[in-house]
Amino acid sequence: MSRSKIVILTGAGISAESGVATFRDPDGVWAKFNLEDVATPEGFARDPAKVQDFYNMRRRQMLGEMDAGVLAEAPRRRVSD
Repeated sequence: MSRSKIVILTGAGISAESGVATFRDPDGVWAKFNLEDVATPEGFARDPAKVQDFYNMRRRQMLGEMDAGVLAEAPRRRVSD
């Protein structure tokens, strides 16, 4: 039997090993930012610049150093992820 697709499941640990802050750790993203302020439509309506700054910061973190696990998995990601 032949298969042409592969699925890779990972958790927050793969990002943490690369220095990218996780969301729920004691020193994670939600310890530093209020979820309602930066990750809801209402937060965006109140302060779009704050939301944009938050996501720009997250993008910069994701472009930082990545470990071998992230680099191996990255080419397989779909743009819609």
